[in-house]
Amino acid sequence: MMTTKQRRRRGRTRGLVIGVAVAALAGMTPAASAAQEAQPTWRDCAGQGTSAGMRCAAIEVPVDWAEPDGPKIKLDLARLPATEPARRIGSVLGIPGGPGANGIDDLKRAAADLTEPGRRFDLVAYKPRTTVWRDQMPPSCMKPGTSLFEPQGQKQYKALAAAMTKILKACQDADKTGLFAHMDSLSVARDMDAIREALGEERLSFMANSYGGVPAAAYARLFPQRIRAMYLDGTINQVDGWPDQTLRTLPVLERVFTRFTTWCAATPACALHGQDAEAVWRKLTRDADRKPIPVTSSEFGKGKLTGWHLRSFGFIGDPGPDNSRWLAFAEAVDRARGGDGTGFADVALGNARIWAAPGALAMTCADERGYSSYAQLQKFRRQAQKISPNFGGASFDALGCTGWPLQVANPSRPLKSRGLPPFLGAGSTWGDYAWTESFTGMIPGSVTVAYDGPGHALYLSGKKCPIRYATTYLTDLRLPKPGTTCPAE
Repeated sequence: MMTTKQRRRRGRTRGLVIGVAVAALAGMTPAASAAQEAQPTWRDCAGQGTSAGMRCAAIEVPVDWAEPDGPKIKLDLARLPATEPARRIGSVLGIPGGPGANGIDDLKRAAADLTEPGRRFDLVAYKPRTTVWRDQMPPSCMKPGTSLFEPQGQKQYKALAAAMTKILKACQDADKTGLFAHMDSLSVARDMDAIREALGEERLSFMANSYGGVPAAAYARLFPQRIRAMYLDGTINQVDGWPDQTLRTLPVLERVFTRFTTWCAATPACALHGQDAEAVWRKLTRDADRKPIPVTSSEFGKGKLTGWHLRSFGFIGDPGPDNSRWLAFAEAVDRARGGDGTGFADVALGNARIWAAPGALAMTCADERGYSSYAQLQKFRRQAQKISPNFGGASFDALGCTGWPLQVANPSRPLKSRGLPPFLGAGSTWGDYAWTESFTGMIPGSVTVAYDGPGHALYLSGKKCPIRYATTYLTDLRLPKPGTTCPAE
């Protein structure tokens, strides 16, 4: 009989199907039970911003769930006990986004908006393994392997992949925690089930936001019988694959850009007022692809802005207070067409480097975020440019994960809905509704509430209408009617 290490070596050479099988075997309940023998000790939480009555604890989980007796990491927990204990239903576990966000910080920030569900539920948050990694990773792991660019041929693609593989391997070699190879969302989902067991709950209710949808889907894959309710707030649908999710949101971005150009045409303060703002933007990005704009960022130094940089990082769909972001964008476009790209320098150069930092990528690449080949990149780019003339191109997150040196632990693949309760989703029609609706659409009987305004992670943003529907769902398992919409707040 092969040992775990032998199976792992063999898996590296036999491809993705073997990896899926090993992942499924590693997720069996006995391994999870073996890792969680002692109940956590709860104590009063200390620290700034802590809500009254909040209790804290910690559990240990394996770094590698395939080796439950191997090295461990500590996951911090926080709990706000139900304020009406006689009517208590159970626990709601928050699944933070990021990846790398700290769910305990989310609970502190959103506690005032969680008063109603907090009457009948213990509200539980945790610090996921991605945050543990973020706080402990070697400093060298935040040094980018390159500054991302859009490859224009097989040679450039291979050069980018080689540069990323080199820096990713160097980060793995410097890692003393062992977490580099084990931050996939299947591992995070097993952590979540260890928390469920530590809480003494047979089933949990969940609130997931943003990237938290990826471990939410992984939990639904591994432990469908443990889910009482699942609220998804602006969550990505990794099940359908990252390219699909990007292509779904590009038409939304085009519609929001039309909102911007319409606003600009009606607003004398807009720097492009009286002009065809869309035509100006298109010419700027085409010209920058032919002749990149030299810039200097006070934080990131010198660089050059191509049209790809501008399309990827330049436009923000949320106009901001008093349309301040759109005013700044229009001014930056006006100056950039004259050769001054200062208005885009920090955000473009910063993102192009941060998304090439191995420490950040290690939290997400194992969920199959990268391009597997230049042919895949080309296919995606053709689709994206057809859908979105203003913003289509290679996806920066997938470019960052190009060259991932390990087997993809959590590949995109269909999710069986059998045994799952109906889910409730909520998302902004200006952005993430398309993601969330594609997720809930996989689960029969589910509903997604459309928030008709800009925003992301609506519950954490204090949006009252989505909060009301989420509270009713979590408490009574009652869903709103399909097609329900919330007005902008």
